Amino acid sequence: MKLISTLFLSIGLAGVVCAEKSTLDIALKDIDGKKTNLGAHKGKVMLVVNVASKCGLTPQYEQLQAVHSKYAKKGFTVLGFPCNQFGKQEPGTSLEIKEFCTDKYDVTFPLHSKIEVNGDGAHPLYKQLKKESGGSEKIRWNFEKFLLDGEGKVIKRFSPRTKPDAPEVIAAIETALKK
Repeated sequence: MKLISTLFLSIGLAGVVCAEKSTLDIALKDIDGKKTNLGAHKGKVMLVVNVASKCGLTPQYEQLQAVHSKYAKKGFTVLGFPCNQFGKQEPGTSLEIKEFCTDKYDVTFPLHSKIEVNGDGAHPLYKQLKKESGGSEKIRWNFEKFLLDGEGKVIKRFSPRTKPDAPEVIAAIETALKK
């Protein structure tokens, strides 16, 4: 009986360990289709953004790049996640998205393969980000932003209309970089 109890306890603990998978460990693909995860940016403050090329908010790419450039040497990065769930505003292939971002906005921050952020097909990263930011509230539109600390924990969530260089975003980034 003691052996069975020990076995069940071990299985239960293993389940708890698996359930607490870090945001840094969630499997991702970069814009070129290579496997990666947020662990590649461990120790950096990260601004995770679902992006789209044909949206009224697409000009935010310019501010995202400016903020990325300004704070990159201090341990900050923007991470873009193309998404076609809102008005079909990101219809392109990975290559088309990459070329658009590079040619039109000189984007140098990491871009990832297209994902879904809401619904049954929501990527595990976005499921985790929504959970950590206070529940399962849906992503409202393109360019919703999550500020993460160097361990991948959500610090703050910003609405799509909040520009990346808005005073409240910059203040949150600067505060996170001081920790």
